Parts: sequence; C-alpha cells; structure tokens
Amino acid sequence: MDRAWAILIVAVALTQIAVLATSIYLHRALAHRSLRLHPVVEIIFRVILWLTTGQRRQQWVAVHRKHHTFADREGDPHSPRLLGFWHVQLFNVYYYVRECRNAHTIATFAPDLPEDRLDRVFSSGLAGVSVGLALLCVVIGFWPGLIAGLIHAVLYVFVLAPLINALGHWRGGQNFPNTAYNWRLFAWVSAGESLHNNHHAHPRSAKFSVRRGEFDPAWPVIRALAAVRLLAIVGPPPQWASVPIGRAPIMTSGPPPKPFRLMQLR
Repeated sequence: MDRAWAILIVAVALTQIAVLATSIYLHRALAHRSLRLHPVVEIIFRVILWLTTGQRRQQWVAVHRKHHTFADREGDPHSPRLLGFWHVQLFNVYYYVRECRNAHTIATFAPDLPEDRLDRVFSSGLAGVSVGLALLCVVIGFWPGLIAGLIHAVLYVFVLAPLINALGHWRGGQNFPNTAYNWRLFAWVSAGESLHNNHHAHPRSAKFSVRRGEFDPAWPVIRALAAVRLLAIVGPPPQWASVPIGRAPIMTSGPPPKPFRLMQLR
C-alpha cells in the first residue's frame, strides 16, 4: 500500500509540475506575453515540458490564441458549445492535434515564435516523453516508473487539460460578461487555469484570481521568481467587476471576431 501511494504521489507531482510549466511558460509568458522570463528559466521550462508533455511551443501558443480569437464561435478549435461537452472532454487531444497539423493556424497565430535551435532539438514530442519516462524508471524503478508515467499521462491529457477547455466554457461562476466560467476548487489543481472567466476578461494579466475566495496556484510561483529577478511581470493587473453579473449569453453566430494581430499581445 505504501508503494502504491508513493507511485500515485509521484504521478500527481509530475502532473502538477507539467500544469504549472504549461500555465506559466506556454500560456502566460508566450501566448499572452504577460511575463518575460530569464533565459535560464525559459530553458528549464522548455526541458520540463518536453520531458513531461512532448508539446511544441509554437503549436500550443497558436491553438490557444486561435481559441481566444474565436471563443465559442465558428473557428474555435475546442468549444464545447459548438462540439458538445463530452466531445471536448473525451476527445480534446484529437482536436488539439488536428489544429496543430494546420500549417495556416501556426503561421497566423504564432508568427512571433520562429523555430530556434532548442526547438529543433525538441522537435520530437514522442522522444521527449520517452526520455522522461526512462529517467523516471531509472529513479524510482521500472514498474513504478511505468505506472507513474501512465497515471501522469492520463491525468494531464485526459483529465485536466480537457476539463479546463470543456468545463471552462460550459457551466460555472462568472465575474465578467463573457462565455467562459470559473471553477474555484478546480483552480487549486489546474494552476489557476480554471479561473477561465477571469482570464478571458483580462487575457494579458499574469494573475488569474481577482477576488477573495479565488486562488491561482501559479501566482505565488510567479511572484517568487519575480522576487529573485528570474522573470518580470509585464502584463497589467486584472480589474475586479464591482457589480455581480448573470450568466453571459453564448454567441455561436453573428459578426466574426476581429482578426488576430500580434500587436494585441503587447
């Protein structure tokens, strides 16, 4: 039993590290330019993400920016309002990979992220997770490492990531009038990502929580790194809506959103 709990703890820890790296580096620093990282910290985040997720930064950023541009409208890569809650929850990885293979999406929504030397080294996501799994097996043993790696993959790919996209645009609380929703308890295990309504209201803010009772776990990490000058917070702080609002209307049709421009991120 003790060994089983140790394996589970390792798997959950890996998942939380991957979620924090995704939120701080891919989401806040790259996709929305709300953080500027020290080069050493950036390399560390990129290595962590390659070993734990195998994701390429241009692809993640492009898909996310496209989501913001077409949020819950035609063109949104993973809107539960258009595709259905369970379609996004169960097949989120399919929709993500499909959009990653769209060269036009990458060129349009990530023009500021040209491929560098490290991108070429980390070009194979499968190689990254294979190396990460091998290192895990060396550290904690073959079968424990294999089981912990599998649990981590399930938690990250099939539980947390799709829940953020599906639940965050389906039901929940709102502070601002948009089509996204907050889930305060889920925010504790999703690096604050499920404070989705707040984020869509203030996408360039590095802090996702705006009111008492909301906790963004990535924010203390960001503040700690900023305190030792390993990153700079460049995005504006979020503004709290003083008047409670009701459920925002879901817009799946109507005039198209403004086209994406890189200047929107600055």
